[in-house]
This record gives sequence, structure tokens and C-alpha cells, in this order.
Amino acid sequence: MKILIYGINYSPELTGIGKYTGEMARWLAAQGHDVRVVTAPPYYPEWKVGSQYSSWKYQTNTEEGVRITRCPLFVPKNQSTLKRIAHLSSFALSSTLALFTNLRWRPDQVIQLAPTLFCCPSTVIFSKLAGAKSLLHIQDFEIDALFGLGMASEGRLKTLAFSIEPKIYNRFDQISSISTSMVQRLVNKGVESDKTLLFPNWSETERFKQALGSQELLEGLGIQTEKKVILYSGNIGEKQGLESVLIAADKMQSQTDLVFLIVGEGAGKQHLVEVASSMNLRNVCFSSLLPYEQLPTLLASADVHLVVQKRGAADAVLPSKLTNILAVGGNAVITADESTSLGELCNSHPGIAIRVEPECADSLAAGIEEALSMPRPNSTATEYAIEHLDKEHILGAFASKLKATA
Repeated sequence: MKILIYGINYSPELTGIGKYTGEMARWLAAQGHDVRVVTAPPYYPEWKVGSQYSSWKYQTNTEEGVRITRCPLFVPKNQSTLKRIAHLSSFALSSTLALFTNLRWRPDQVIQLAPTLFCCPSTVIFSKLAGAKSLLHIQDFEIDALFGLGMASEGRLKTLAFSIEPKIYNRFDQISSISTSMVQRLVNKGVESDKTLLFPNWSETERFKQALGSQELLEGLGIQTEKKVILYSGNIGEKQGLESVLIAADKMQSQTDLVFLIVGEGAGKQHLVEVASSMNLRNVCFSSLLPYEQLPTLLASADVHLVVQKRGAADAVLPSKLTNILAVGGNAVITADESTSLGELCNSHPGIAIRVEPECADSLAAGIEEALSMPRPNSTATEYAIEHLDKEHILGAFASKLKATA
């Protein structure tokens, strides 16, 4: 098949959507498919375009059998609702030209990643003209997150946004998302159920389940020998609400054998570092993201993993970091309401993780104490990952569904 993948995030971004989009494209190419990608230069989670790339000109090259066209975009240094809209709009505008240069290539399938919904009109028109099937894959419900996190005021704007959303979705031949509850949310929003498809994120389970912890790695990050490590690794932004982690760390300062290690980048990192300094937290360390090759070792080195989100992000944004935590057999403390995908996961698989209330430092601290008493590795987590999150199985099943509809 000829497959065109269209989305703002792509490798070499180490976290979030870009990581999965890159792995999907390379896997499809390795199976013999002709794959092209229209995307942006890598900027996430640092919110800064990588030094080898340009934010103002087009760049095209081929990597591991995938032809990649990177398009200009505006990347704001400081986040606000208007700047975020300008950021997404700039990519939608610049990428439309790159998208339509593929018209004579005539792909069989167009896969658009959301965010961003601003690209949807171009995708639908392009697919019709090219005679291609169109699939919208939703990693984040960006409108839900926008209003759920209070990033935009409610009222007429909210009413308009939610009325337009299902009309956009139903223009696609298929719409997929990464959890059963997110697929159900699509139906609840008015998407025709026969168009929906479950396409979860995955893990390289064989690689992660064999990972061993490394004291040397931790020492290189400033962690003293024999400390128990409470790890958060990933994006540091608005939707995570990591201030609750700092408050929990403050409550647990008397436990001198514990250290909170926050590994990542993002728009909120500088503020978080400043808050930690003002609180004089001696049990909190910060580190930049490590190369992906070191991620299994990092995860295996932690005693407890934090999967933290604000309440408004629940089921609008499903944290991708959890797949590898489960694969490595980590003991995770998850902030989520019981009715969300994460809450349902904890209820249906007892022992897989500890669920606590979002935005509550007392609950988070109590969850950490409980997770510290759990055995390592967590066999329930590992078994779930092998059965449900294996990369080869998930991508193989997805490719078969694409072929059946092409």
C-alpha cells in the first residue's frame, strides 16, 4: 500500500505522539509499504526546534525507507491559549502545501494524527481528490483538554467547538483512538460507531521486560547510592499538574531514604524548578530527557513511577508513558478518577498500579507509600503489557485493518 501519514509530531521526538508516529511509519515501511510523512520539525517537549532543523523552511529527506517532509511552524517560547492556536494553525497552513504535492502519488490510505484538528479539512479534501481512504487517529482530545484544563473560557466558544467536532470526525472514513473509553467517547460525541477503531499505543515489551536497573545510571543523575527513587519521566507541561508531586515530596522529606527524580522537558519545567527551589526541597532532583536507548534502564532503576495528570485531562489525554512502565514491571501511582480509562484499568486488573485522586498531594503521598511496599518487578503489569501492549501485535493488527479497507 501507499500510505501517507500526516501529523505535527514525529521522530526524533522522544516522548508523546511523535515517538509513536515515527515507530509506526518505520514499521510500515519495513513491511514493504510505500510510506510518506508530512510533519513538522521536532520541537516537543522542549518547545524549541532542534538545532539540525528549521522552523521557517521546508525540508525533505528519507529515513529508514520513509520519505519525510517537514514544514515550517511557529513555536512559542511561552504558552498561552492564543499562542497555542497560532502554533497549531501555522502548521496547518504550511503543511497543506506539502500535503497536496503528494496528490499525483495517489496514496491508498491517509492517516492523520490529532492533534491537530486544524489539519482535518485539508486531509478530507486531499483524500477525496486522491481517491484515498482517510483515517483520523486521535491521541488527544484537544478540545476536551482545552476546556477541561481551563485553557479557554467557556460559553459560546465551547458550544461552537463541541458542535463542530463530530461533523469533522464523520468526514473521515475511519476514526481510531488509543483506549476503549476514548473510542466510546467518540461515539458519545456523535461519531458513527461502525467508523470507530481501537488502535492503542504500544511497547517494545521484549526489550523492556528484560531491562535491569543501574546504580551507575542513577549516580550519573545525582542520585546517591541506596536511595529509593520515585520517578516522573516525560513532558513537563500544563496538563500534568506536577506541583502536587512537589507538595508530596515536601510531606515526605522526613523519609531521608527517598528521592523524587523528575526527568523531562516542557513549557512548565523552569517554573517547576523554581517552585522546588523556593520550597527548599532537598529530596527532589531534575534531569533532562535521556536517550531512548537508556529509557529501559532508567525505568527499571526506579522503585515507584508517577503517572500524573490534572483531573481535566482525564480521558482527553491518555499518558503514553504508562505502556513502557508496565512493560518493565514498574509499580506506578496513577492520578485518575475511577471512571476514566486509567481508573478502569486499575479496577479490572488488581495490582497493576495504584490509583489515587488527581490534584491531591495527600493521596499521592499515600499512594507512593503503598507502591513502595509492592514487589518488584510487578508481574501483573508485565503480563498485561505482554498480552495487550506488544508492538508487533498491535501494529500488525492495525496494518491488516488498513489493508482490508483500502
